[in-house]
Amino acid sequence: MSKTVFDSNLSDEITEDFFLTKVEADIVFEYFKTNPIFLWKDVHNCEDRAEAIALLLTHWSIPHYKGWVFSGFFLKKQIGSLANRWNYHVATALPVKENNAIVYYVIDPAHFNNLATLADWADMVTLEANSYHIIKYANVYIFPTGIIKKYNWHLRNKQNLKWTMQGLAGINGVSITGKAQVAFNKHQVKRTIQRFTALKKQHPIKS
Repeated sequence: MSKTVFDSNLSDEITEDFFLTKVEADIVFEYFKTNPIFLWKDVHNCEDRAEAIALLLTHWSIPHYKGWVFSGFFLKKQIGSLANRWNYHVATALPVKENNAIVYYVIDPAHFNNLATLADWADMVTLEANSYHIIKYANVYIFPTGIIKKYNWHLRNKQNLKWTMQGLAGINGVSITGKAQVAFNKHQVKRTIQRFTALKKQHPIKS
């Protein structure tokens, strides 16, 4: 029995006009799975990793979204928890057409060796029922502090782009400790930005 529930009230209204084949989606997954810049051994830092992948997919014009899962306790003050004591988890999702329907497959090599459907992914990281999973536009960076509604999320901007690059470098730039790490590891962040920028020339499907 599934431990997760799809929350349509918080999900964005997704068009089904743009999609990939499963073969194309698998190629994209393997590209990110095998790229060392994403530090998949670290199960944390999900929002920056998902955003970095989304930025590349946007640059390559590959259709994608973001899948989010929340613990029942965090989102609705109900029973329900996620693995690692997380309040939430996020990963980039690819729309794939299968049997005349769109299936959303999540890119999360930290937890799966292959693509996983949005529901299977959410269920896997759910420790205790219920969790709630949703689908959002790719340019959504993070949810707001306070009440989470459908349209009050923070979109990507120059500030959270800095946090994304710092996150790829293994630094949580939002935390107090992370801010100190950024000050002492500017060269590491700069190298990460250079490596990330170089990836834009490596289209996984067309190459």
